[in-house]
Amino acid sequence: MSYSLTSPRKLKILHVGKFYPPHMGGIETHLQALCGELRKTADVRVLVAGDDRRSSEDLCDGVPVSRLGNLCTLAATPLCPGMVQRIRHSDADIVHLHWPNPAAFLAYLASGHSGRLVVTYHSDVVRQRVFGALFEPFLHAVLRRAAAILVGSPNYLASSAILAKHRERCVVVPFGIELNSFAECDPKSVSVIRQQHGERVILSVGRLVYYKGFEHLIRAMVHVDGRLLIIGEGPLRASLEKLAQSLGLTERVVFLGRVNDLVPYYHAAQVFALASVARSEAFGIVQIEAMAAGLPVVNTALDSGVPFVSQNGITGLTVKPGAADSLSDALNLLLNDDALRQRFGQAARKRAADEFSLKRMTARVLDIYGHADNGHSSLFCHSLIPQNAIPIDSLGSES
Repeated sequence: MSYSLTSPRKLKILHVGKFYPPHMGGIETHLQALCGELRKTADVRVLVAGDDRRSSEDLCDGVPVSRLGNLCTLAATPLCPGMVQRIRHSDADIVHLHWPNPAAFLAYLASGHSGRLVVTYHSDVVRQRVFGALFEPFLHAVLRRAAAILVGSPNYLASSAILAKHRERCVVVPFGIELNSFAECDPKSVSVIRQQHGERVILSVGRLVYYKGFEHLIRAMVHVDGRLLIIGEGPLRASLEKLAQSLGLTERVVFLGRVNDLVPYYHAAQVFALASVARSEAFGIVQIEAMAAGLPVVNTALDSGVPFVSQNGITGLTVKPGAADSLSDALNLLLNDDALRQRFGQAARKRAADEFSLKRMTARVLDIYGHADNGHSSLFCHSLIPQNAIPIDSLGSES
Protein backbone atom coordinates (compact mmCIF):
# COMPACT_ATOMS: atom_id res chain seq x y z
CA MET A 1 0.00 0.00 0.00
CA SER A 2 1.31 3.45 -0.91
CA TYR A 3 0.34 6.74 0.70
CA SER A 4 0.25 10.35 -0.45
CA LEU A 5 -0.78 13.68 0.98
CA THR A 6 -4.48 14.43 0.46
CA SER A 7 -4.86 17.66 2.40
CA PRO A 8 -6.51 20.51 0.42
CA ARG A 9 -3.78 22.87 1.64
CA LYS A 10 -0.04 22.50 1.58
CA LEU A 11 1.46 20.77 4.57
CA LYS A 12 3.62 23.14 6.62
CA ILE A 13 6.99 21.67 7.56
CA LEU A 14 9.75 23.24 9.63
CA HIS A 15 13.17 21.64 9.17
CA VAL A 16 15.59 22.36 12.01
CA GLY A 17 19.23 21.71 11.20
CA LYS A 18 22.65 22.79 12.38
CA PHE A 19 23.72 24.79 9.33
CA TYR A 20 22.63 25.19 5.71
CA PRO A 21 24.68 25.64 2.52
CA PRO A 22 26.94 27.33 1.60
CA HIS A 23 28.18 25.54 4.75
CA MET A 24 29.64 22.24 3.54
CA GLY A 25 28.79 18.88 5.08
CA GLY A 26 26.76 15.75 4.50
CA ILE A 27 23.79 16.82 6.63
CA GLU A 28 23.75 20.28 5.07
CA THR A 29 23.83 18.82 1.55
CA HIS A 30 21.01 16.42 2.42
CA LEU A 31 18.92 19.19 3.98
CA GLN A 32 19.30 21.41 0.92
CA ALA A 33 18.43 18.63 -1.52
CA LEU A 34 15.40 17.38 0.43
CA CYS A 35 13.92 20.81 1.12
CA GLY A 36 14.47 21.90 -2.47
CA GLU A 37 12.38 18.96 -3.64
CA LEU A 38 9.77 19.14 -0.87
CA ARG A 39 8.97 22.77 -1.68
CA LYS A 40 7.28 21.59 -4.89
CA THR A 41 4.43 20.04 -2.88
CA ALA A 42 4.71 21.45 0.65
CA ASP A 43 5.26 24.71 2.51
CA VAL A 44 8.83 24.16 3.73
CA ARG A 45 10.90 26.41 5.97
CA VAL A 46 14.38 25.86 7.40
CA LEU A 47 15.72 26.98 10.77
CA VAL A 48 19.51 26.80 11.32
CA ALA A 49 22.38 28.62 13.01
CA GLY A 50 23.99 31.63 11.40
CA ASP A 51 27.65 32.55 11.25
CA ASP A 52 27.57 35.26 13.89
CA ARG A 53 25.29 36.83 16.51
CA ARG A 54 23.05 38.47 13.94
CA SER A 55 20.00 36.65 12.59
CA SER A 56 19.16 36.79 8.90
CA GLU A 57 16.49 35.59 6.51
CA ASP A 58 17.46 34.08 3.15
CA LEU A 59 15.64 32.59 0.20
CA CYS A 60 17.80 29.74 -1.09
CA ASP A 61 16.49 28.37 -4.40
CA GLY A 62 12.96 29.13 -3.27
CA VAL A 63 13.37 27.71 0.25
CA PRO A 64 13.04 30.26 3.10
CA VAL A 65 16.01 29.80 5.44
CA SER A 66 16.22 31.51 8.83
CA ARG A 67 19.80 31.73 10.09
CA LEU A 68 19.61 32.53 13.79
CA GLY A 69 22.11 34.53 15.79
CA ASN A 70 24.85 32.16 16.99
CA LEU A 71 26.07 32.99 20.49
CA CYS A 72 28.95 30.48 20.46
CA THR A 73 29.84 26.91 19.54
CA LEU A 74 30.08 24.25 22.25
CA ALA A 75 31.10 20.66 21.48
CA ALA A 76 30.67 21.35 17.75
CA THR A 77 27.12 22.58 18.43
CA PRO A 78 26.03 26.16 17.69
CA LEU A 79 24.04 27.81 20.49
CA CYS A 80 21.22 30.00 19.22
CA PRO A 81 19.17 31.60 22.05
CA GLY A 82 16.36 32.53 19.67
CA MET A 83 15.65 28.97 18.53
CA VAL A 84 13.21 28.13 21.35
CA GLN A 85 10.92 31.02 20.47
CA ARG A 86 11.12 30.40 16.73
CA ILE A 87 10.05 26.77 17.14
CA ARG A 88 7.39 27.66 19.74
CA HIS A 89 5.73 30.23 17.50
CA SER A 90 6.00 28.22 14.29
CA ASP A 91 2.68 27.23 12.75
CA ALA A 92 4.25 24.14 11.18
CA ASP A 93 2.16 20.97 11.08
CA ILE A 94 5.37 18.96 11.37
CA VAL A 95 8.71 19.85 12.91
CA HIS A 96 11.50 17.82 11.34
CA LEU A 97 14.70 17.71 13.43
CA HIS A 98 18.09 16.49 12.21
CA TRP A 99 20.37 14.69 14.67
CA PRO A 100 23.12 15.20 15.83
CA ASN A 101 22.29 18.73 16.97
CA PRO A 102 21.91 18.76 20.79
CA ALA A 103 21.10 22.46 21.12
CA ALA A 104 18.24 22.20 18.63
CA PHE A 105 16.84 19.15 20.43
CA LEU A 106 16.86 21.04 23.73
CA ALA A 107 15.22 24.00 22.01
CA TYR A 108 12.48 21.74 20.69
CA LEU A 109 11.81 20.29 24.16
CA ALA A 110 11.67 23.79 25.66
CA SER A 111 9.42 25.11 22.91
CA GLY A 112 6.40 22.96 23.73
CA HIS A 113 5.47 22.87 20.03
CA SER A 114 2.17 21.07 19.58
CA GLY A 115 2.67 19.81 16.03
CA ARG A 116 3.87 16.37 15.02
CA LEU A 117 7.57 15.54 15.17
CA VAL A 118 9.77 13.69 12.68
CA VAL A 119 13.48 13.10 13.27
CA THR A 120 16.19 12.17 10.80
CA TYR A 121 18.85 10.32 12.76
CA HIS A 122 21.99 10.88 10.70
CA SER A 123 24.57 9.56 13.16
CA ASP A 124 25.33 8.59 16.73
CA VAL A 125 27.55 10.92 18.73
CA VAL A 126 30.88 9.19 18.23
CA ARG A 127 33.75 11.40 19.30
CA GLN A 128 32.28 13.45 22.19
CA ARG A 129 31.37 10.35 24.20
CA VAL A 130 31.21 12.02 27.61
CA PHE A 131 29.01 14.81 26.31
CA GLY A 132 26.91 12.29 24.39
CA ALA A 133 26.33 10.23 27.54
CA LEU A 134 25.31 13.29 29.53
CA PHE A 135 22.90 14.38 26.82
CA GLU A 136 21.40 10.95 26.22
CA PRO A 137 18.33 11.36 28.50
CA PHE A 138 17.30 14.45 26.54
CA LEU A 139 17.87 12.66 23.23
CA HIS A 140 15.63 9.79 24.31
CA ALA A 141 12.99 12.29 25.47
CA VAL A 142 12.84 13.77 21.96
CA LEU A 143 12.91 10.42 20.19
CA ARG A 144 10.01 9.17 22.33
CA ARG A 145 7.91 12.07 21.06
CA ALA A 146 8.69 11.40 17.39
CA ALA A 147 6.01 9.99 15.13
CA ALA A 148 8.83 8.65 12.97
CA ILE A 149 12.61 8.37 13.13
CA LEU A 150 14.17 8.23 9.68
CA VAL A 151 17.42 6.27 9.37
CA GLY A 152 19.61 6.22 6.26
CA SER A 153 20.38 2.50 6.15
CA PRO A 154 19.36 -0.80 7.74
CA ASN A 155 23.00 -1.24 8.78
CA TYR A 156 22.96 1.88 10.94
CA LEU A 157 19.65 1.00 12.53
CA ALA A 158 20.94 -2.46 13.39
CA SER A 159 24.17 -1.15 14.95
CA SER A 160 22.97 1.87 16.96
CA ALA A 161 22.38 1.31 20.68
CA ILE A 162 20.34 4.52 20.83
CA LEU A 163 17.99 3.49 18.03
CA ALA A 164 17.54 0.02 19.52
CA LYS A 165 15.38 1.63 22.22
CA HIS A 166 13.07 3.25 19.65
CA ARG A 167 12.92 0.59 16.98
CA GLU A 168 9.14 0.71 16.63
CA ARG A 169 9.41 4.33 15.48
CA CYS A 170 12.22 3.78 12.96
CA VAL A 171 11.84 3.68 9.19
CA VAL A 172 14.78 3.19 6.84
CA VAL A 173 14.79 5.92 4.19
CA PRO A 174 18.05 5.92 2.22
CA PHE A 175 19.45 9.32 1.36
CA GLY A 176 19.15 10.44 -2.24
CA ILE A 177 20.61 13.00 -4.60
CA GLU A 178 19.82 14.53 -7.98
CA LEU A 179 21.47 11.78 -10.03
CA ASN A 180 21.23 13.51 -13.40
CA SER A 181 23.67 16.14 -12.19
CA PHE A 182 26.40 13.48 -12.06
CA ALA A 183 25.39 11.15 -14.89
CA GLU A 184 26.81 13.15 -17.79
CA CYS A 185 29.72 15.51 -18.32
CA ASP A 186 31.42 17.64 -20.97
CA PRO A 187 34.04 15.34 -22.57
CA LYS A 188 36.43 18.26 -23.02
CA SER A 189 36.55 18.87 -19.27
CA VAL A 190 37.27 15.19 -18.69
CA SER A 191 39.99 15.22 -21.32
CA VAL A 192 41.74 18.16 -19.65
CA ILE A 193 41.85 16.36 -16.30
CA ARG A 194 43.20 13.17 -17.86
CA GLN A 195 45.86 15.13 -19.71
CA GLN A 196 46.96 16.58 -16.39
CA HIS A 197 46.76 13.43 -14.27
CA GLY A 198 46.84 10.43 -16.58
CA GLU A 199 44.46 7.56 -17.25
CA ARG A 200 44.83 5.72 -13.92
CA VAL A 201 43.08 8.17 -11.63
CA ILE A 202 41.70 7.37 -8.18
CA LEU A 203 39.36 9.99 -6.74
CA SER A 204 38.45 10.67 -3.11
CA VAL A 205 36.21 13.49 -1.91
CA GLY A 206 35.60 14.67 1.63
CA ARG A 207 36.60 16.92 4.49
CA LEU A 208 40.13 16.32 5.67
CA VAL A 209 39.17 15.12 9.15
CA TYR A 210 40.05 12.15 11.31
CA TYR A 211 37.27 9.75 10.42
CA LYS A 212 37.83 9.94 6.66
CA GLY A 213 40.97 7.78 6.89
CA PHE A 214 42.92 9.70 4.25
CA GLU A 215 46.22 8.76 5.87
CA HIS A 216 45.57 5.09 5.12
CA LEU A 217 44.61 5.87 1.54
CA ILE A 218 47.81 7.86 1.08
CA ARG A 219 49.90 5.00 2.52
CA ALA A 220 48.15 2.61 0.13
CA MET A 221 49.38 4.67 -2.81
CA VAL A 222 52.96 3.54 -2.14
CA HIS A 223 51.98 0.25 -3.83
CA VAL A 224 49.52 1.58 -6.43
CA ASP A 225 50.46 2.54 -9.97
CA GLY A 226 48.16 5.52 -10.40
CA ARG A 227 47.43 9.02 -9.19
CA LEU A 228 45.19 9.87 -6.24
CA LEU A 229 43.23 13.11 -6.44
CA ILE A 230 41.90 14.34 -3.09
CA ILE A 231 39.18 16.98 -3.21
CA GLY A 232 38.28 18.75 0.01
CA GLU A 233 39.61 20.96 2.77
CA GLY A 234 39.99 20.45 6.49
CA PRO A 235 42.21 20.71 9.55
CA LEU A 236 44.37 17.71 8.59
CA ARG A 237 45.49 19.01 5.20
CA ALA A 238 48.97 20.09 6.31
CA SER A 239 49.72 16.81 8.10
CA LEU A 240 48.40 14.76 5.18
CA GLU A 241 50.52 16.69 2.71
CA LYS A 242 53.53 16.13 4.97
CA LEU A 243 52.76 12.38 5.04
CA ALA A 244 52.60 12.22 1.24
CA GLN A 245 55.89 14.06 0.99
CA SER A 246 57.60 11.77 3.51
CA LEU A 247 56.50 8.73 1.46
CA GLY A 248 57.79 10.21 -1.78
CA LEU A 249 54.27 10.57 -3.19
CA THR A 250 54.10 14.27 -4.00
CA GLU A 251 53.68 13.46 -7.70
CA ARG A 252 51.09 10.72 -7.18
CA VAL A 253 48.94 12.21 -4.42
CA VAL A 254 47.44 15.55 -5.41
CA PHE A 255 45.50 17.78 -3.02
CA LEU A 256 43.05 19.84 -5.06
CA GLY A 257 41.35 21.63 -2.17
CA ARG A 258 37.82 22.84 -2.75
CA VAL A 259 36.54 22.28 -6.29
CA ASN A 260 33.38 23.99 -7.52
CA ASP A 261 32.46 21.37 -10.12
CA LEU A 262 33.12 17.78 -9.06
CA VAL A 263 31.43 16.12 -12.01
CA PRO A 264 34.37 16.16 -14.49
CA TYR A 265 36.59 14.56 -11.85
CA TYR A 266 34.13 11.72 -11.29
CA HIS A 267 34.10 11.05 -15.03
CA ALA A 268 37.86 11.36 -15.40
CA ALA A 269 38.57 8.86 -12.63
CA GLN A 270 38.65 5.07 -12.92
CA VAL A 271 37.94 4.32 -9.25
CA PHE A 272 36.40 6.17 -6.30
CA ALA A 273 37.78 5.55 -2.81
CA LEU A 274 36.15 6.17 0.57
CA ALA A 275 38.63 5.04 3.22
CA SER A 276 36.68 6.10 6.33
CA VAL A 277 37.64 4.53 9.66
CA ALA A 278 34.84 5.48 12.10
CA ARG A 279 31.04 5.30 12.15
CA SER A 280 31.01 9.08 12.15
CA GLU A 281 30.87 8.30 8.43
CA ALA A 282 27.29 7.20 8.73
CA PHE A 283 26.41 6.92 5.04
CA GLY A 284 28.86 8.47 2.60
CA ILE A 285 26.70 10.39 0.11
CA VAL A 286 29.78 10.99 -2.06
CA GLN A 287 29.59 7.30 -2.94
CA ILE A 288 26.24 7.92 -4.62
CA GLU A 289 27.71 10.79 -6.64
CA ALA A 290 30.49 8.51 -7.86
CA MET A 291 28.08 5.63 -8.57
CA ALA A 292 25.79 7.93 -10.57
CA ALA A 293 28.80 8.72 -12.75
CA GLY A 294 29.41 5.01 -13.27
CA LEU A 295 32.43 4.65 -10.99
CA PRO A 296 33.18 1.51 -8.99
CA VAL A 297 33.78 2.24 -5.31
CA VAL A 298 36.36 0.99 -2.85
CA ASN A 299 34.97 1.55 0.65
CA THR A 300 35.42 0.17 4.15
CA ALA A 301 33.51 -2.38 6.25
CA LEU A 302 32.23 0.03 8.89
CA ASP A 303 29.23 -0.80 11.08
CA SER A 304 27.40 2.07 9.41
CA GLY A 305 25.62 2.72 6.12
CA VAL A 306 28.87 2.97 4.12
CA PRO A 307 28.94 -0.68 2.91
CA PHE A 308 25.17 -0.56 2.37
CA VAL A 309 25.51 2.18 -0.25
CA SER A 310 28.19 0.50 -2.36
CA GLN A 311 28.06 -3.26 -1.96
CA ASN A 312 31.07 -5.54 -1.91
CA GLY A 313 31.42 -7.61 -5.08
CA ILE A 314 28.49 -5.86 -6.74
CA THR A 315 29.26 -2.16 -7.16
CA GLY A 316 32.84 -2.23 -5.89
CA LEU A 317 35.06 -3.67 -3.20
CA THR A 318 34.83 -3.34 0.59
CA VAL A 319 37.96 -3.68 2.72
CA LYS A 320 38.89 -3.58 6.38
CA PRO A 321 39.01 -0.02 7.82
CA GLY A 322 42.49 1.35 8.41
CA ALA A 323 44.23 -1.31 6.31
CA ALA A 324 46.48 0.36 3.73
CA ASP A 325 47.55 -2.97 2.23
CA SER A 326 43.94 -4.04 1.62
CA LEU A 327 43.18 -0.66 0.06
CA SER A 328 46.13 -0.96 -2.31
CA ASP A 329 45.12 -4.51 -3.31
CA ALA A 330 41.56 -3.41 -4.10
CA LEU A 331 42.65 -0.32 -6.02
CA ASN A 332 45.16 -2.29 -8.08
CA LEU A 333 42.62 -4.99 -8.88
CA LEU A 334 40.16 -2.45 -10.26
CA LEU A 335 42.75 -0.38 -12.10
CA ASN A 336 44.19 -3.47 -13.79
CA ASP A 337 40.95 -5.28 -14.68
CA ASP A 338 38.97 -3.28 -17.24
CA ALA A 339 36.11 -5.79 -17.45
CA LEU A 340 35.61 -5.95 -13.68
CA ARG A 341 35.79 -2.18 -13.37
CA GLN A 342 33.18 -1.73 -16.08
CA ARG A 343 30.89 -4.38 -14.59
CA PHE A 344 31.02 -2.78 -11.15
CA GLY A 345 30.56 0.67 -12.67
CA GLN A 346 27.42 -0.35 -14.55
CA ALA A 347 26.00 -2.00 -11.43
CA ALA A 348 26.85 1.12 -9.42
CA ARG A 349 24.94 3.35 -11.82
CA LYS A 350 21.93 1.03 -11.65
CA ARG A 351 21.95 0.82 -7.85
CA ALA A 352 22.11 4.60 -7.60
CA ALA A 353 19.11 4.92 -9.91
CA ASP A 354 17.12 2.20 -8.13
CA GLU A 355 17.70 3.26 -4.52
CA PHE A 356 19.29 6.69 -4.13
CA SER A 357 17.46 9.18 -6.34
CA LEU A 358 16.27 12.44 -4.80
CA LYS A 359 12.72 11.92 -6.06
CA ARG A 360 12.50 8.46 -4.50
CA MET A 361 13.80 9.71 -1.15
CA THR A 362 11.39 12.64 -1.20
CA ALA A 363 8.42 10.38 -1.99
CA ARG A 364 9.33 8.19 0.96
CA VAL A 365 9.54 11.20 3.27
CA LEU A 366 6.22 12.56 2.03
CA ASP A 367 4.58 9.19 2.73
CA ILE A 368 5.78 9.42 6.32
CA TYR A 369 4.64 13.04 6.67
CA GLY A 370 1.21 11.97 5.45
CA HIS A 371 0.95 9.38 8.21
CA ALA A 372 2.17 11.78 10.87
CA ASP A 373 -0.15 14.61 9.84
CA ASN A 374 -3.15 12.27 9.77
CA GLY A 375 -2.63 11.56 13.45
CA HIS A 376 -1.42 7.96 13.35
CA SER A 377 0.39 6.83 16.47
CA SER A 378 4.13 6.32 16.43
CA LEU A 379 3.47 2.65 15.74
CA PHE A 380 2.39 3.47 12.19
CA CYS A 381 5.99 3.00 11.09
CA HIS A 382 5.84 -0.67 12.08
CA SER A 383 2.43 -1.58 10.70
CA LEU A 384 1.90 0.83 7.82
CA ILE A 385 5.41 1.23 6.47
CA PRO A 386 5.30 2.68 2.93
CA GLN A 387 6.03 0.01 0.36
CA ASN A 388 8.85 1.99 -1.23
CA ALA A 389 10.83 2.18 2.01
CA ILE A 390 13.07 -0.62 3.22
CA PRO A 391 11.17 -2.60 5.87
CA ILE A 392 12.62 -2.96 9.33
CA ASP A 393 12.32 -6.75 9.03
CA SER A 394 15.00 -6.68 6.31
CA LEU A 395 17.70 -5.64 8.78
CA GLY A 396 20.84 -7.60 8.26
CA SER A 397 19.84 -8.78 4.79
CA GLU A 398 22.37 -6.45 3.20
CA SER A 399 25.91 -5.64 4.21
